[in-house]
Amino acid sequence: MTSTLLLSDRDVARFLPMPECIEVMAAALRTVAEGAAVLPLRTVMRLDGTPNAFAAMPAILGRGGDAALGAKIITVFPGNDRTPFDSHIGVVLLFDAEHGRLQAIADASSITAIRTAAVSGLATRLLANEDAAELALLGAGVLAMPHLDAVRAVRPIRRVRVWSRSGERASAFAEQARARFEGEVVVCGSARDAVDGADIVCTITAARTPILEGAWLAPGAHVNAVGASLPAARELDSDAVARSRLFVDRRESTLNESGDFLVPRAEGRITDAHILGELGDLLLGRQRGRTSPGDVTLFKSLGLAVEDVAAVRHVFEKASAAGAGTSMAFGGLRAGH
Repeated sequence: MTSTLLLSDRDVARFLPMPECIEVMAAALRTVAEGAAVLPLRTVMRLDGTPNAFAAMPAILGRGGDAALGAKIITVFPGNDRTPFDSHIGVVLLFDAEHGRLQAIADASSITAIRTAAVSGLATRLLANEDAAELALLGAGVLAMPHLDAVRAVRPIRRVRVWSRSGERASAFAEQARARFEGEVVVCGSARDAVDGADIVCTITAARTPILEGAWLAPGAHVNAVGASLPAARELDSDAVARSRLFVDRRESTLNESGDFLVPRAEGRITDAHILGELGDLLLGRQRGRTSPGDVTLFKSLGLAVEDVAAVRHVFEKASAAGAGTSMAFGGLRAGH
């Protein structure tokens, strides 16, 4: 094939079901841990006077002719939650390692939502207690339903409690969730009520100041901290981080980009050694995750370009085999070929 495949949000949803995506993410993070990936820090440009950003996230996943080359180009506009638009809008590009050909252009909003939740699902599988059945979702935006799907894929969830600063959005999510989830779905009036007694907590908000306090966490809880990805933004207070066994998607990214880590470190509550390892270390057996049922475990997610590249390659391969997507001539061939 010499054309480029355009993959819509519907194509991504069709060919990236959550259970498959969790395994794709596990393979990608294992590859990173084995040293077979090139993964620079993301480039983020701020729009003056706004919280909005334009970002580029390139990566090479694998080695030699089997490597996948790609990049996500994306805008992040937190205020879009009050508009018809997603907060994250952009494309993921996939190139082959043989000729450098542009193989695919995929919708970044759907890939980001699914792969982000899939990594949380993977972290939950690695760190949460096996019998964890109570899930708290702090946030009811675009990441809420994928996170419900991801956590349900790895743990026997019986009840979901959801809280959002927008009660209307929380109620709308609950209605949708009840249509696809046989367990109980409860809308809570406060974040504390949602977290009280929860086995698994996912923070998936656009908050810049803490919405989750460590004092609220039950012994044995597991937390996926997902929403904050800036040095000055955080969803967790310092107590929540300090009392947890902390694992991350990538140590370098956390040390440079995570307010959830950097603020308590600046306060003297933790040191760099508080990061016990990356998910890849757990996958390779280099580090022990939970040491007892009473441990509070924390996965800090920032999102990695290799996750986007692995996801788009998976979608591209499945869509190509199914004859799906939209083929387009995008150049790259020399004249006469």
